Amino acid sequence: MENKTQFKIVLHAPEIPGNTGSIGRTCVALNLELILIKPYGFDIDEKAVRRAGLDYWKHVKIKEYDSFDHFLEGEKPALNKLFFFENATGTPHYDGSYTEDCYLIFGSETKGLPKSFYETYKDQMFELPMYSEHIRSLNLSNVATTVAYECIRHINYKN
Repeated sequence: MENKTQFKIVLHAPEIPGNTGSIGRTCVALNLELILIKPYGFDIDEKAVRRAGLDYWKHVKIKEYDSFDHFLEGEKPALNKLFFFENATGTPHYDGSYTEDCYLIFGSETKGLPKSFYETYKDQMFELPMYSEHIRSLNLSNVATTVAYECIRHINYKN
């Protein structure tokens, strides 16, 4: 069974190599492109990235950009194709109007997305619900995988 969707997962300034490797593994499983936006908190060839991606890492379709502006210039996405994920934005991830050509954008593990994004993209910010006061955040690779599968569900439901 082949996933014919073309949506992409975007990591903005990822810091933890294991998370990037795990997300790359999800991208291989779903036949998705992984876009990485610098700066990284690690070397992309670091052993920990490959270890998390296991022997699948060589199959990850990766594109890199030096900045978010370079990403916008290179990809030229329509504004309504950008979906940002961050804690406490108020809009649950399952309310996104995902399409086959959208971009799922996640911030760094410790800093999240740049503060300027909250104003510029306020209508495109989503979160995964957390119901316990004991949790500040979820693991980035878990969130990216959850959102990717929700995106597929939305696209398949529409079709």
